Amino acid sequence: MRIENRPVLTTGNKSINQKMAAAAGCSSSGSGEKNVTNKKSKFWEYFKLQDNKTVVCELCEMEMSYRNRINAMKKHLDRSHPEASYEVEKASNKQKSLEDCDQMKNKNTSCTPEETAALTQSILSMIIKDMRPLAIVEGEGFKEMLTTFNQGYTLPSRCHFTSLMGEKFETSVQKLQNKLKAVKSKISLTIDAWTNMVTQAYLGVTCHFIDEKWNLVSCNLATLQVDERHTAENIASWVEKVAEKFHISLNNVLAIVHDNANNVVAALHILEEKFGVASQQCAGHMLQLVVNHAMKDPTIDTTLSAARGLVKHIKKSETASTKLKQNQQQMAKPEHNLIQDVAVRWNSSYYMVERLLEQRWLVVATLSDPEVTPCGKHDLYLKKDQWVLLRELKKVLQPYEQATVVLSGQSYFTASVLPPLLKGLLKSTQDRSFESAAVNLFQDHAEDEILSKWHPEVFQEDGKNVPLLAAALDPRFIKLKFLSQVDALKLQAKLQSVALHMKREQRALQQAVVGQEEGEASVTPPPKGRSVLDTLLGLDSEEEDRKEPPDHQDDDDALTVKKEALMYFFENPIPKDSDPLQWWRFNEARFPTLAALAKSYLAVPATSMPSERLFSVAGDIVNQKRASLAAEHVEMLTFLHYNTPEQMHNTE
Repeated sequence: MRIENRPVLTTGNKSINQKMAAAAGCSSSGSGEKNVTNKKSKFWEYFKLQDNKTVVCELCEMEMSYRNRINAMKKHLDRSHPEASYEVEKASNKQKSLEDCDQMKNKNTSCTPEETAALTQSILSMIIKDMRPLAIVEGEGFKEMLTTFNQGYTLPSRCHFTSLMGEKFETSVQKLQNKLKAVKSKISLTIDAWTNMVTQAYLGVTCHFIDEKWNLVSCNLATLQVDERHTAENIASWVEKVAEKFHISLNNVLAIVHDNANNVVAALHILEEKFGVASQQCAGHMLQLVVNHAMKDPTIDTTLSAARGLVKHIKKSETASTKLKQNQQQMAKPEHNLIQDVAVRWNSSYYMVERLLEQRWLVVATLSDPEVTPCGKHDLYLKKDQWVLLRELKKVLQPYEQATVVLSGQSYFTASVLPPLLKGLLKSTQDRSFESAAVNLFQDHAEDEILSKWHPEVFQEDGKNVPLLAAALDPRFIKLKFLSQVDALKLQAKLQSVALHMKREQRALQQAVVGQEEGEASVTPPPKGRSVLDTLLGLDSEEEDRKEPPDHQDDDDALTVKKEALMYFFENPIPKDSDPLQWWRFNEARFPTLAALAKSYLAVPATSMPSERLFSVAGDIVNQKRASLAAEHVEMLTFLHYNTPEQMHNTE
């Protein structure tokens, strides 16, 4: 809006516009009186100062008192000359905008080396934490944003950030190597394979252990791209390669948790024979197989298909979804959406059934609306016996859902919980009082599957019994009530045997270290072996008998371990919601041998979820917009993102 287009106002013989122009010209004419040249406010273009006490309006020649403030002048222009007031306001805003721009230009015109380094590291941290591609630093919008924040900062190139990430990766690898080197107990691994959208295959490996302060630590070792065929030999070789990178001796790995793929199971048999590592199948996958097998009943399948179709219809129909929400609001019920299940996750079917039962009468009311269900089309309705079956199916599936949630945790140990949970699942299968024959058959099949896959009530004489030993070392389950009395005694004896073996190994290792320090390792001949015949018939002379005195240390160790185990199993169990690590932290001095063993066994995960979670991170990194991201960058970003103190669950 321009002032020339406004109506012309007159005062005497001169128009307001002419006087405004004259006032503007006068303000720059350099008169002796005080004017705009020595006053910053735009109001002085329309006022003239007289005797430092009064001012005169250049437009209407009105005189008013002046007390070093412009309030009176502003009110006069607003009241008598709104056009001039508008021009003053517009000019003031423009001047302020120019001053702000000048201030922004003059601010942070230079950036110190320390500030530059801090900003660059902050950008790198953002890329790692938010899993952004390195190409983000080449985006025009990203550059403009940084220029707005700090014009003095020069954004480094993408190659520079690639180099910085490589350095950070190498440093983090070195720190993790040192951390693993300091671990005195055995560690456990989880492995899993993943293929991205462009059929690039990766092997994920995570590591788990309990540190000296009794903190459970989980870390990512590798998201390794693998190009060769996924044969058992290759998988075993890849695991060895990852262990070698972090200076991990597979002889010091207690267990490797994996899924049930045949090639992975065969690979673990190779590692078990070569290094003695225990092959532990993922309990989550095993539960998936148990439930899937038990639900292979035509009646259950038909009912779930009907429920699936109903949910799909309502979710895809805008009219049906809107009507359901209206019914929820009218009945003051939770405004929950229905859940569609997926074939690969049985618990998604449980969640679908649970939500459908919660919203049953609202769903029925929605379907009864002619706008939602056309007349004569009633195939979406579930029959009464199907609703009964869904209600009973929810009841029998609930223990499996709760067990899956517990076993999938990562901030606490889970292998020790597996035997009691399986005992509880078996107990839940004994209920056969359901109206639906299909649900009673589900109970039969589930019981058979649990017994065939786990043998939870039987102690395996020739097995490694990792979950059972972990449960025995968990003070919550110290009474071993999940086993029969005979098997409980066998497990206690097995625990003593494993603890004694570990104690002797530690003592031999300490003696070897002392021998090397004293220079004796190279000059002391190895002990003379004794044949089976020598053992049976005895030594040839008393002199030889004196040369090989009986090892009283072994007897002392055995007695110490036995007393320690007896004391431990006489302890009262702690509540189920208590922290076992806290208990061991306070009782380590009382049970030093068992405490050392507990650090090894309690760190074993029950599932391979940790390695699967790697690919949730990797999937965010390798998405459709950056499917061509280099494999080494995928590994770096995943490693650095996962191995933060928060992600590693280390409370140090």
